[in-house]
Amino acid sequence: MAFPFFGDDKSTVARLLATLPQQGRLEWIGLRPARRAELLAVPEAEVLTDQRLAGDHASPKPGGKRQLTIIQHEHLGAVAGYLGLPEPVAPGRLRRNLVVSGLNLLALKGRQIQIGEEVLLDITGECHPCSRMEEELGPGGYNAMRGHGGLTAHIAQGGIIRVGDAVRVVVPPSPSAAP
Repeated sequence: MAFPFFGDDKSTVARLLATLPQQGRLEWIGLRPARRAELLAVPEAEVLTDQRLAGDHASPKPGGKRQLTIIQHEHLGAVAGYLGLPEPVAPGRLRRNLVVSGLNLLALKGRQIQIGEEVLLDITGECHPCSRMEEELGPGGYNAMRGHGGLTAHIAQGGIIRVGDAVRVVVPPSPSAAP
């Protein structure tokens, strides 16, 4: 018996995976001024093409897959719930650069997103938790973050981003649209 929603055709699933009409919102921006330093929440930041956020200590390689890290806002409460905390975990404790709401970030792997009017990020993979989560969140912090660590990104085009900016999935041009 076939499921009527998916049909028997793999192209149906491919079409569904490619359909992401939602728009998200940039909720938080964090800079790490030095290795192991507390993240500083900022209202806006300059994103440097193929590098990092200006003012962040990280110095990833040009062309690198982990120039920026992103976590889903909705997961802050989930992680807190796994740890028995009464309120969502503060974004800076999770050591990610950006917090985005309104989009299922895992659906964005291998896609490109636009933040604000200028910045383009290539989503390169998952950002798995590290042992620092035990130090930051206490016993069980590492396991609470598993599956909720966010994503890594390559900075395809820089510019200025601000808290409150729209986050959109970039739809590649259709092959039939080529001249």
